[in-house]
Amino acid sequence: MSTKKKKSDAVKFLEGVAGGPLTLGRFLESIRLGEDMSQVDFAKLLKISKSHLCDIEKGRKVVSPGRAARFAKTLGYSEDQFVRLALQALVEEAGLKLKVSVEAA
Repeated sequence: MSTKKKKSDAVKFLEGVAGGPLTLGRFLESIRLGEDMSQVDFAKLLKISKSHLCDIEKGRKVVSPGRAARFAKTLGYSEDQFVRLALQALVEEAGLKLKVSVEAA
């Protein structure tokens, strides 16, 4: 019996919009584009520089779980997905072939 979970329809949709596997950067970019915001305005909202936002969106910078949670709150989203994506990026950066799941305590 396989213990692999199927991707939700929402994740599949976001991956299609983002053009690849869902990362925090691609997720943020999708939200930004959905809101029809420039990187400058979105970066101001998140209280980071435009260049830092660009680096996050392009996968050149990883975000700490704490900062990911702050981004979620600022944008009015649940922290779970943002934190999971931030942790997944750290796991992948370490070269580990593991999938991260997060659930509220």
